[in-house]
Amino acid sequence: MEKIGKNIGTYFEIPVSDLERAIKFYSSVFGCEFTRDNVHGNEMALFSFNGNAAGITGALAKGETYKPSTSGSLIYLSSENMNYSTQSSHALGACSGMGWSFVFHRKRVLLLHT
Repeated sequence: MEKIGKNIGTYFEIPVSDLERAIKFYSSVFGCEFTRDNVHGNEMALFSFNGNAAGITGALAKGETYKPSTSGSLIYLSSENMNYSTQSSHALGACSGMGWSFVFHRKRVLLLHT
């Protein structure tokens, strides 16, 4: 098998049960803008995408096949101001489940539970 010459991640979907609440949360914490869409009968809020910037994009997804859970994959999101994002997330009801961690190229991350 031929080796992949790039990072494998290309897109993610975060299952949500309350799309409006999730949009408010991610907009407030990360300054995200969204485009609403309906894909195969599922409500989607697509994160804005800058093709000239590093990283991938994704969507908030609500539908029968999307089940929010604390036992799925972890998705690490970037913030220009981690302290602001942390304070905003706590003000909106998130808690720091595991505290600060250091992972991936020494970037500082905070694991949150909403």
